[in-house]
Amino acid sequence: RAAAGGVQQNHGRGGQGGRRRPSGLRRGGKRKKYMKEENVGIITSIEIPENVRVYEFAEKVGRSTGDVIKVLFTLGTMFTQNDFLDKDSIEILAEEFDVEVHTIDPLDALDYVKVYDAIEDENPEERAPIITIMGHVDHGKTSLLDRIRQTKVADKEAGGITQHVGAYQVTKNGKKISFIDTPGHAAFTEMRSRGAQATDIVIIVVAADDGVKQQTKEAVSHAKAAGVPIVVAINKMDKEAANPELVKGQLAELEITPIEWGGEHEFVPVSAHSGEGIDELLETLLLTAEVLELEADPSRNAKAIVVESSLEKGFGATANVIVHNGTLNIGDAFVVGTKFGKVKTMILDDGTRAKSIAPSTPAAIVGLSEVPNAGDVLVVMDSEKEARELADKRAEYARTKELSKSTKVTIDDLSAIIKEGNLKSLPVIIKTDVQGSLEAIKGTLAELKNEEVKVNVIHEGVGGVTESDVQLADASEHSIILGFNVRPTGAVKKRAKELGVEIKTYSIIYELLDDVKALLGGMMSPTISEEVTGQAEVRETFTVAKVGTIAGCKVSDGTIVRNAGARLIRDGVVVYTTTISSLKRFNDDVKEVKNGFECGIMLHNYNDIKDGDVIETFKMVEEQVQLD
Repeated sequence: RAAAGGVQQNHGRGGQGGRRRPSGLRRGGKRKKYMKEENVGIITSIEIPENVRVYEFAEKVGRSTGDVIKVLFTLGTMFTQNDFLDKDSIEILAEEFDVEVHTIDPLDALDYVKVYDAIEDENPEERAPIITIMGHVDHGKTSLLDRIRQTKVADKEAGGITQHVGAYQVTKNGKKISFIDTPGHAAFTEMRSRGAQATDIVIIVVAADDGVKQQTKEAVSHAKAAGVPIVVAINKMDKEAANPELVKGQLAELEITPIEWGGEHEFVPVSAHSGEGIDELLETLLLTAEVLELEADPSRNAKAIVVESSLEKGFGATANVIVHNGTLNIGDAFVVGTKFGKVKTMILDDGTRAKSIAPSTPAAIVGLSEVPNAGDVLVVMDSEKEARELADKRAEYARTKELSKSTKVTIDDLSAIIKEGNLKSLPVIIKTDVQGSLEAIKGTLAELKNEEVKVNVIHEGVGGVTESDVQLADASEHSIILGFNVRPTGAVKKRAKELGVEIKTYSIIYELLDDVKALLGGMMSPTISEEVTGQAEVRETFTVAKVGTIAGCKVSDGTIVRNAGARLIRDGVVVYTTTISSLKRFNDDVKEVKNGFECGIMLHNYNDIKDGDVIETFKMVEEQVQLD
């Protein structure tokens, strides 16, 4: 390798490709000397990808791998040459070797959304607003959406994927409005964190008879963080206990002030039950959208956002998308995250099929390579080949990034890991009907842990529970399968029964979480607490030779039980703790004496009992811990 390690190789006529012939075969000429030159160029600046291994960094800075590992070790972190460096380690090494480091994200070059957004729209036209409905559970989000949708033609059942489109479109005064029914706040946050600005206006639904609740506050925070206009729908106005002024006051504390109070937020009283205020709500949305001047260019290739995704029988991977810009047509090749595909079928929210859909239109699309993530952005490419190559490259980088997250152990952490030997984990397999639910459940389960227990997700996926899931659960000790909106088939149930694997299925996320909490609580060491069972006042004492002191008592509280733990209390101070060795009523041995009765008590190994002392009995109770 010429000049690679600072070695200059000179070839004579006899030396081919740097290999020297034996001297006996040399034809004339002097023997060439190999000169080793020092590498004098000092490296002052380097460009490295975000995910760089130790040996790659060493090559870039012109040092040996050993040098790099040595520096890291002196700082208390153990690395091998194939380990990925984290951001902090790179900064420390840059300072140590006196080089300027510029990190480049390889995904930037493959950022198809950035490339799409950089191109200006040539023929912008007004587009329909996309509205997200949020609010506390049970405040009537879904019933409000159902009432709004009743203004449409009755739903046509066709195509088989109408039950979970997650987005709908209605027409008011000749103008269209698209609604997204948020699958919980977790999925909404996830969509935002991926940079997919899926919504133009947020409706926050608050029940007039219930006021602002915890999830309402979360919804307000998410909407504010998304930086979009907020319209408040005060629902359940038909109820007697409805108090819209209270709602306004509570929301004003969260800086959501009504216009009539000098704020900038529209408050619309509605009733999903009676239909009151629905028209006013839709008109308010259209007015708000007018101010926003929403535009899109239907002549461009489409860009859409995945609202929800699932694996549908007879269709394979499907994605419920809402088009943001351009027009999506049957036959379009596209990239979505690390997946790709070609649009084979498009089903609208009323069940009809479409050949092309305009901006702000929701639809379920079929023709994906795999199930994409909720919140991923779909962009149409010029050819299927280009879409596949880009998706494959992105998937490869995503895999590398995942590998680079391998947890590095610092010397300080080792003791913590040794302590973690006591940490019990509950291995679970999660299967859900749609991607959004999977991410919400996974995220919440990850938070269910303390110093003693945690949840370990060994496998996750979208789709029904399969036999391979059951096999995996059987191979993992104490593992359970959690299904959300999925049911195991007969064959899978039978296999699970044979292997003794538990499959628990749910349709409400909170029930699933409560069950997992209870399971984790069962794995925690029980707490042992003390329960006082009774008290007796010493009225008189008798000393019996060779037996000891007998205290003549009257039970003043609870029940005195033979062999129970006992404390002798004098002037409010515990003098001795022991057990009751003998309990008599008159001359009979008894097991217990209740409140108000007299008895004779002997304490085990203790005779210094005086009149006026109090004997208190107690028992130790084991309690199962509840996980908060």
